Amino acid sequence: MSAAGRTMVQAGADEAVRTFSIKREDRIEASIEIVFETILEQMGPLNAKPDGVKMPMVLEAWPGGRWYRDLGKDNGHMWGHVQAIKAPELLEIYGPLFMSFPAISNLQYRLTADGGATILRFAHTAMGLIPEEVSANVSTGWDNMLGLIRSAAESK
Repeated sequence: MSAAGRTMVQAGADEAVRTFSIKREDRIEASIEIVFETILEQMGPLNAKPDGVKMPMVLEAWPGGRWYRDLGKDNGHMWGHVQAIKAPELLEIYGPLFMSFPAISNLQYRLTADGGATILRFAHTAMGLIPEEVSANVSTGWDNMLGLIRSAAESK
């Protein structure tokens, strides 16, 4: 124990600091306004796990707004905060997201109108004490989310 009363502990081999970066670009056959609205819906009240189990979230769509799962009675999970929003072109969130360990993420949805369609550029970058199995499998969830955004936006 140090003189200040703190214990110093070094991270072990199983606690390596890891990073990952997932980037996707997709063309969605819907207007930029509809795609942006659909992102807010799918990340918020219509959120679901890749297995289809509903997992509604709250996304306060303003700078500093929270993105969290409300389980009622003051219980839930804080996923992040809105770092930047410029509707309908940008939504950026920072926070731990789904990770319940020392980690930080930056999540970006960048949209560009392309005629009557929209180019969606998605990026999720994270760093921290992220277990290897999480960094190896996280793209599955985002592939699902982006697929839901595409199908919902194109059906409107």
